[in-house]
Amino acid sequence: MEERLKIDFEKSFKNSSFSTKNINIKKEFLNKFIKEGLPNKSLENWKFSDISQIIKKEIGDLSFYNDISAPSKIDPSIYLNGLEQNSIVFVNGRPEKIDFQFEEKNKLEILDDFELNKDYSDINSLINLNNAFVDKSFKIVIKENYSFKKPLVIYHYTNKKVKSKNINLRLNFILEKNSSLKLIDVLNDASEKNFINTFYNFKINQDAILKNYKIDIKNNSNIKYIFTNIEQEKNSLSETFIASSGSDFIKNEINCNLNGEHSSAFVNGIFSLNKQKHHEIRTSINHLTEHTKSSQLIKSVLENDAKAVYQGKIYVSSKAQKTDGYQLSKAILLDETTEFNAKPELEIYADDVKCSHGSASGSLNENSIFYLMSRGLNYKEAKELLISGFLLDVIEKITDSEIKSLIKKMIGLQEWK
Repeated sequence: MEERLKIDFEKSFKNSSFSTKNINIKKEFLNKFIKEGLPNKSLENWKFSDISQIIKKEIGDLSFYNDISAPSKIDPSIYLNGLEQNSIVFVNGRPEKIDFQFEEKNKLEILDDFELNKDYSDINSLINLNNAFVDKSFKIVIKENYSFKKPLVIYHYTNKKVKSKNINLRLNFILEKNSSLKLIDVLNDASEKNFINTFYNFKINQDAILKNYKIDIKNNSNIKYIFTNIEQEKNSLSETFIASSGSDFIKNEINCNLNGEHSSAFVNGIFSLNKQKHHEIRTSINHLTEHTKSSQLIKSVLENDAKAVYQGKIYVSSKAQKTDGYQLSKAILLDETTEFNAKPELEIYADDVKCSHGSASGSLNENSIFYLMSRGLNYKEAKELLISGFLLDVIEKITDSEIKSLIKKMIGLQEWK
């Protein structure tokens, strides 16, 4: 793989606009990735999801050169209907459309951003790979005291022109004091057997609010890794919701640093998996000062050889008195072929805190099914009702009513009257 990486690196940046200095920095990250390789099960954070073996088995030889010089057509079917929205559309990693039609243009900045993620390069080798090969990156700045009028939807679309490719994306957001953003990430793939490596960085300043919804529900055989870093200051709030059912493999990793007093972070997610799909959510919520709060709720429904993983960590520093931290994961296993792995962690160095964690898994309650059938439902309806109720508990955590209704419709969960 080393020779292929070096050849593809030279092809990627032969005629690029990067300075010689930045090219040399990228080479340093390339060499670090070559030395470390893809993460594997020998690493604690990857013991349930050996992405090195998954890529080898599902893709085989991976090309790290992704030519995005030529524009691609946007398939109009990818757009969310019934939602007034701003949008950014990536096709095969290339930004094809940026439209902030509902916003005041002087209240935001969109900048080319070539800053490399040195601060996070030691987390895992995939960030080094992203630093080495990412070609285009944006920094979006939302000005002080400005709230987006409509949600921003980022469409991550791949078409059938790409196969066995590594696609790297990076986006940086700065929410200035007392600003707010609702961001929906829609992962929509017509391609097969690619590895898509995405890095998000959010700086949420004092009194700012970020609500981020990550939706991966269209069936595809791609392998994905999404790393999201969130830095929060005083009185800021972040809400992250993940709906995960589409890709053959996806790992969502969230690192959130609560740096300011009275900052809060909420992470909620659902897995609905079958047909040997393998999905993971890994979180690290770091309480670094007094009076901070976090809550995590992850629920899974698995069948037909599916595998789900939740690794959730709450870290409380010695300075973080009055911390309130909560996490819970639950899974319903619909047959004996499924697997659910949970690793909840508390690492606490303060003595005046309220923290808890828990995890549970099991099958559907046959007595509950029998009771619903006695009220006129058939077996299939009773089963669907119990599953919907189980997952809707998480979706009800979404605080925006319009987006909550949209996600319920996208996922296809029914609310029985």
